[in-house]
Amino acid sequence: MYRNLQNRSTIPALFAQMVALHPDKPALIYEATGEIWSFRELQERCHAVAHWALAEGWAEGDVVALYMESQPLMVALWVGLSMVGVEAALINHNLRQHSLLHCVTVSGARAMVFGTEMSEAVSEVSTSLQPDMALFSSGDQEDEGKLCGLRVQSLDALLDGSPKHPPDYMLRKEFNDRLFYIYTSGTTGMPKAAVVVHSRYYRIAASGFHSFGLRRDDIIYNCLPLYHSAGAIMGVGQCLLFGLTAVIRRKFSASRFWDDCVKYNCTVIQYIGEICRYLLAQPVRPSEAHHRVRIAFGNGLRPSVWKEFVQRFRIRRVGEFYGATECNCSLINIDGKVGACGFSSRIFPTFYPIGLFRVQEETRDLLRDSHGLCIPCLPGEPGMLVGHINKTDSLRRFDGYLDLESTNQKIAHNVFRKGDSAYISGDLLVMDEDGYIYFRDRSGDTFRWRGENVSTTEVEGVLSGLLGHTDVAVYGVSVPGVEGKAGMAAIAYGIDQFDFDSFLIAVQKALPSYARPIFLRLMPSVDTTGTFKIQKIRLQREGYKPRDQSENIFFLNSRSRCYEAVTDEVYNSIMEGKVCL
Repeated sequence: MYRNLQNRSTIPALFAQMVALHPDKPALIYEATGEIWSFRELQERCHAVAHWALAEGWAEGDVVALYMESQPLMVALWVGLSMVGVEAALINHNLRQHSLLHCVTVSGARAMVFGTEMSEAVSEVSTSLQPDMALFSSGDQEDEGKLCGLRVQSLDALLDGSPKHPPDYMLRKEFNDRLFYIYTSGTTGMPKAAVVVHSRYYRIAASGFHSFGLRRDDIIYNCLPLYHSAGAIMGVGQCLLFGLTAVIRRKFSASRFWDDCVKYNCTVIQYIGEICRYLLAQPVRPSEAHHRVRIAFGNGLRPSVWKEFVQRFRIRRVGEFYGATECNCSLINIDGKVGACGFSSRIFPTFYPIGLFRVQEETRDLLRDSHGLCIPCLPGEPGMLVGHINKTDSLRRFDGYLDLESTNQKIAHNVFRKGDSAYISGDLLVMDEDGYIYFRDRSGDTFRWRGENVSTTEVEGVLSGLLGHTDVAVYGVSVPGVEGKAGMAAIAYGIDQFDFDSFLIAVQKALPSYARPIFLRLMPSVDTTGTFKIQKIRLQREGYKPRDQSENIFFLNSRSRCYEAVTDEVYNSIMEGKVCL
């Protein structure tokens, strides 16, 4: 980090060093078409993008929105734009209408590049885009019929006509300057555009390479979305900065995962969110015993499935980490401690200035002592993870979001000592006596019932395991006249296959009484984000009122000690306080 700062390095410059080392080595392999781009070919495509950007008259600091499914071109686009200082806004290709328009608007983009597979979505927001917004499409021209007469230029034709040699341009940006924008998932509101500078990109990718024992001859399987930091930085970054070959899959497929790994001789895989559980839920297939994968790294591997995942798929090393695109307090579990998302030395706590601090249970506000400083947590005591901010240190800086108000909301003052500033993660974690840190839950993912705190992530892990690793969302719902919130579980399961008696017996053995779900909602599928995080906002809002004929809601009758259907009549009785929960 220090050397790159002194050399005023940028990601395109560091990538050029990899190209010089092995120009003909495969850089990107695209599963959907079988295309193989060598390092030289990838660089030439980046040069073509840079020439195109200059021809459009864009200057350093201008923004171009990228809205397409995962493919090698997306990498060439943001790298090529960065060669001339233009910043890409990586838009989640699952977004539509208001959310899509919001992300494009807040970025201040002068142009939008989209895959033709997104034509219909672009057409839906076209009348609300800025009148001078330039539109460029790439991909199958058959999909362009959905654009309803919009003025859209073919990016493929423009890039085919662009020079492949380096542009005659002297980049003014340096290591700590802006590279691109990645949006938060928006599970608790509209997505926020997090600023990613060149040094942050390098730090995230380098931490994975050096911490998890990756090698330059590794082949990494990347089925994660390239609008997200895990796919675009931690995954693709291994290719750009350290010379690994990356296999890019357009969309994650649990049924094809191990077949792909065997086909492309992958030695490293990435996971995020619920991917490991999805793989365990698949029937056993020959490819899962014949792959060459030795390392799996990512974040969100639940303790409840960790050992089973490693044993069934013969994974020699797991690299679990904790972090957010914008945070300055990332954690890494280097030695495979089951369930831990990271480690912080208790012997030298100031070596990495992060901390767990006590919070008020209901509001999650940081608690302070008589001197106005935050109160550190003891081992075994859950608390909010924060990271000390040092603007002059590439490792400790917090670059925030495009929105200044959102940035300020994530900063606290007088945390470790008087006059300091710290980034507030919003996540509760707990440290053991040895310094291993375990994820407890995200803000809002606990509720109180019967005077006890219930961790939704822990209950989800137990219920999912009991039901063969199916999707489960657990959350608290209010019941009139009852203190706290009752636990409710939305389960992706058909009512015809659900054995209520066996389920209740298993739950009673596995969970304490206060953590057992009072309400069940059986539904065809549970909402997830593009990065496989369970979404609960809509579920919490809808509660336990019967709505959809394709879904069934049940409650645990404390008198009959069994789950019974919630009809309109039963719902009214619950709301009137006539039913004992």
